[in-house]
Amino acid sequence: MAQQCFNLSDEGIEDAVYDSQAIRRFVGIDLSREDAPDATTLLQFRRLLERHDLTRVIFERINAHLQERGLLLREGTVVDATLIAAPPWTKNENKARDPEMHQTRKGNQWYFGMKAHVGADVVTGLVHTVKGTAANVSDVSQVPDLLHGEEDSLHSDAGYIGAEKRLDAHRPETHIARKRGTVRAMPEGPARERVRAAERQKAQLRSIVEHPFHVVKNLFGYRKVRYRGLNKNTAQLHSLFALANLYRARRWGLLTQG
Repeated sequence: MAQQCFNLSDEGIEDAVYDSQAIRRFVGIDLSREDAPDATTLLQFRRLLERHDLTRVIFERINAHLQERGLLLREGTVVDATLIAAPPWTKNENKARDPEMHQTRKGNQWYFGMKAHVGADVVTGLVHTVKGTAANVSDVSQVPDLLHGEEDSLHSDAGYIGAEKRLDAHRPETHIARKRGTVRAMPEGPARERVRAAERQKAQLRSIVEHPFHVVKNLFGYRKVRYRGLNKNTAQLHSLFALANLYRARRWGLLTQG
């Protein structure tokens, strides 16, 4: 947990345990009686978590706890994705970029890396589903995997146009933003103003999904992938969004009750 929150390497968190009394107290290590786990021990532990998909279990257990506290309402889902950069250089043993990462274009800029796709509660903004893919995978293709199956409504930006066609039995009411060019092309008048007002309302509801991205990217400092391969980085995403949910849940003061 400390490693994820401070975006530290295995060696970095080992040093932090020795340097920071607050971190030592949090992880429960008394240097007068024991040594801090070294980087190799942390590496082996992380691989154990990845091998048995335990970060996903941690994520699900935390969400179950939050649902018991009434913080995951399951009435509606907001879906969105964010790009996570990967190192483009080839200065490694294989002399090649990570083959599981890919390049994609956003606006006029090219990015190399992966995407973190999430489904979040429309009321609280807590993330209930996480999926990692290469950066070139379309957002709309991941919609069926981002729903928990009990929501009444689906909210998204214009990148998810056509999402309802990809859903099978479970078809929540969709509130997908129109493309900006479509609204701008409408003639001036009451009809255009009504559409613009509706789009503003959609945007206000959708904006809550930006909060967990803010925690992960800005507060935890996770802006670049740390490992090679989608499985390892997706495992880390589950840890990060689980902790982001806990961090955001503190504002309701419900985690210390009972």
